[in-house]
Amino acid sequence: MEHSYSELPNRSVSAANGIDYAYRDTGGHGGAAPLLLLQHFRGNLDSWDPALVDALARSRRVIAVDYAGVGGSAGQTADTFEQTARDSIAFVTAIGLDQVDLLGFSIGSFVAQEIALRRPALVRRLVLASSAPKGAPGMHGWAPDVIGAVGTPQTTPAEYLSVFFAPSAASQQAGREALGRMYARKDDRDRATSWATREAQYDGVCDWGIPDHAALERLSAIEPPVFVANGDSDPMILPRYSHLLTGLIPQAALKIYPDSAHGFLFQHHAEFAADVTKFLD
Repeated sequence: MEHSYSELPNRSVSAANGIDYAYRDTGGHGGAAPLLLLQHFRGNLDSWDPALVDALARSRRVIAVDYAGVGGSAGQTADTFEQTARDSIAFVTAIGLDQVDLLGFSIGSFVAQEIALRRPALVRRLVLASSAPKGAPGMHGWAPDVIGAVGTPQTTPAEYLSVFFAPSAASQQAGREALGRMYARKDDRDRATSWATREAQYDGVCDWGIPDHAALERLSAIEPPVFVANGDSDPMILPRYSHLLTGLIPQAALKIYPDSAHGFLFQHHAEFAADVTKFLD
C-alpha cells in the first residue's frame, strides 16, 4: 500500500442501477480477494479509522464504499438492508470484481449477511463486526439511550464515545485517539450523511429487528467461512447476538474483545486487523 487511507482520493463509479457510488480504493493486489468494507449507521467514508484500514491493506486490496444515498453516493438511501445489499452488489459489479471478501460493521454486517445469501458466489469469506441476525428477539430498535446518543440531528463526540467505546478510562482514551485519526483528513472529506439517510437506515434497523424465527433459520444457508467479532460491552448490538449469530452459521468462529464496545475494531485496531488478516488468509 502506497498511501494511508486518510490520503486516498474519493473516487466515483457509475453502476448499472443508475447510481454513482463514492468509494476509496487502496489499490493493493495482495490477498485472494479484495476486501470490501461496509459501514455503520449514519457512517460515510470518513467514519473508518485509518489505522484499521491501513493495517488491513498491508496484505491486500481494501475498498470502502458509501451506500446509495449516503455521503458522496447518488441515489436514495434504502430503508431495508435487502435493498442495500442489492445496491452494494451493483457497486461490486461496476468496479469489475467477480469475488470479494466482506467486512461488515454494525448495519454493514446486516448488509453483508444479505449479500452472502443473495449472491453466494460473490463472497469468499465474511467478517461480521458488532453484528446480529435478522429476526432476533430484542433487536426491534435500539435502547433509548443508544438511539438518543447516535440518532439525533447533531451528535457530539461525547455521545459517539458513549456508544462506541466502553466507560473505562482506557477505552475512552482509545476512542478519542480514533476520532483524532478519523478527523485528521482536512481536504476532500466525504459529504456528511443526511437526516434522510438516518431515517431510512433506522427504518431498516427496526425492520431487521422484527422477531422472526424463520429469518434466523435463513442463516444456515451462509456457506463461506465467517468470523464474528464484538466488544464485550457493546450497548448498541449486545454481545449475546454475536453468540447467537455464530451458532446459526455453519462455519462461524467468534471472538469477543475486552473492555470495548460498538467500536471495538477501532479501539483494538491492530489486534483486530491481525485477526482478520489471519482469517482471510
